[in-house]
Amino acid sequence: MTAVDDATLAGISGQGGIYLSGDISINELGGPVEDSYFGSCEELAKKCGARFAYQLKENGGWMVLDEIRGNFAFEGLTLRVRSINSGFGGDGEVFDGDVLELGLPDVIRFHDVRFKIAGSSMARPSDPGFRQTDIISAEMQGNVIMEGNLLVFPAGTP
Repeated sequence: MTAVDDATLAGISGQGGIYLSGDISINELGGPVEDSYFGSCEELAKKCGARFAYQLKENGGWMVLDEIRGNFAFEGLTLRVRSINSGFGGDGEVFDGDVLELGLPDVIRFHDVRFKIAGSSMARPSDPGFRQTDIISAEMQGNVIMEGNLLVFPAGTP
């Protein structure tokens, strides 16, 4: 590698984005009973696993992915900004803006995965006044292989 000055760099064009690979295990079925970070899944009635909470709007309720367990492996997951100005049955031209594109490579695997999608009054179950309504519970035994792109559109118009 060599240093490039600003004048030379100004004449170079490229493509921005992020390329990720990894393997994540969260309270994997058949794995260790005790996990010091995500808690013990030894008791069937006890909640365990990871939790992602996101607030839909300022001072609004929370949507959560809760009790996430299993093994997730991916190679070549990409993250970039994509301009949408055509397609989508004519809606792309009307939208004419940027979206976040999560590229799912040929190798993204889920193995023995469990999770819940829920609505929650608080981000953490330990917060005072916590209430949660489970919307859907999912369990996938075996392997699931995914590919394609996931586009995340902003809620408002650009």
